[in-house]
Amino acid sequence: MGRMDGKVVIVTAGAQGIGRTTVEAFAKEGATVYATDINVEKLNELNGVKGVITRKLDVTSNEDVNALAKEIDTVHVLFNCAGWVFNGTLLETQESDWDLSFDINIKSMFRMCKAFIPKMLANGGGNIINMSSAASSIKGVPNRCAYSATKASVIGLTKAIAADYIKKGIRCNCVCPGTVDTPSLRDRIRATGDEEKAVADFIARQPTGELAKADDIANLIVFLASDESKLISGTEVKIDGGWTL
Repeated sequence: MGRMDGKVVIVTAGAQGIGRTTVEAFAKEGATVYATDINVEKLNELNGVKGVITRKLDVTSNEDVNALAKEIDTVHVLFNCAGWVFNGTLLETQESDWDLSFDINIKSMFRMCKAFIPKMLANGGGNIINMSSAASSIKGVPNRCAYSATKASVIGLTKAIAADYIKKGIRCNCVCPGTVDTPSLRDRIRATGDEEKAVADFIARQPTGELAKADDIANLIVFLASDESKLISGTEVKIDGGWTL
């Protein structure tokens, strides 16, 4: 028997990276998982995986989110994973970069929670896990102005939801990774023009001497979604290899 038998889970940005690994982890634990993403080609790679249902979803579209909500009557767990990293200082950040960062990284969570919290309430409760970052209100990081502002907002939203609904059976937590070896990170490493140095620099700032893997984050998310963490709500959980020590 898996920890998530009988549970219905929704994951945004489920086609690759942390999202995809978490989709697979939930499915292995017995859940029915709606893996959603805007990248249909990558999403289709999950077709045929036991317990996984794929749906195209643009988290910046109210129409898309509301259509998904009309399809799914029961949801026990919502993992808001969708995000975007804009690289730049405040002076290098255009208003369009700022707005897009907030639309993808935090307003998408507002949309998803707005659509699915009523369904959780109707079914006696639920569990929300939001993707934040150690680069947030936890730690200032160079060249992450817009990104860090959004991820600090995620922590605030998480605590607000937890406070509003804790007596109605809904828990809400967020995870705050440091550097995770994902396709997104590898794209940013290649963009530096010196991949070897970039990798070495990322590893050097980790006191543990290694980058986190998507599995490390997925395992934490499944734990937070399970009854094993029933007393945890309104918490930002760091999983950063000691980066913020």
